[in-house]
Amino acid sequence: VPAVLVGARDLLILEYVEHDDRPPDTAAQRHAAELLAALHAVSASTFGLERDTLIGPLPQPNGPMARWLPFFRERRLLFMARLARDAGRLPAATFARIERLAARLDRWLEEPSRPALLHGDVWTGNVLFRGSRVAAFLDPAIYFGHPEIELAFTTLFGPFGRPFYDRYAELAGIAPGFFELRRDTYNLYPLLVHLHLFGGGYLRPITALLDRLGL
Repeated sequence: VPAVLVGARDLLILEYVEHDDRPPDTAAQRHAAELLAALHAVSASTFGLERDTLIGPLPQPNGPMARWLPFFRERRLLFMARLARDAGRLPAATFARIERLAARLDRWLEEPSRPALLHGDVWTGNVLFRGSRVAAFLDPAIYFGHPEIELAFTTLFGPFGRPFYDRYAELAGIAPGFFELRRDTYNLYPLLVHLHLFGGGYLRPITALLDRLGL
């Protein structure tokens, strides 16, 4: 993560990180997987964080909870759905479908064995590469959660392909059913973030995802 040079209420200056303006090669993707697997190996006693953070400009509540599914339900899925609904971005009927999903999350998602430290916002614009290495991860939205929510987000807006996921699976494991089912359920959260920020273009993938889940 780049060093903070100046931090004030209305000003943030970070060190400049030399990087390449091209997609990562196989070695760079494997290096990214190694770094994220090492990050996810850091644990805590609860899910969340001692302070709230931001996801882009939006609030991200992190009040600690003992179990992951209630945390994801209340602090991520329903919280962001309410923000999008109250901003006039999410129709009431679609919000009701998300509520039905939230009430039955254990049908699609699983509790992890422990909380894992997450970057929280790993997408193409927040990973800098130089040569065949990661130069920096930018703009973290950290908290302790399930690594699968991080992996899911990388499939939505990330720069990674099979070399990344194969290497991550070698180091930390990817449980069966992630790509087929749980990935889509987790990606409702970032899609709701983007719906709130950018509008209706993101409503269609949300409704398509809910259709696939039979909701």
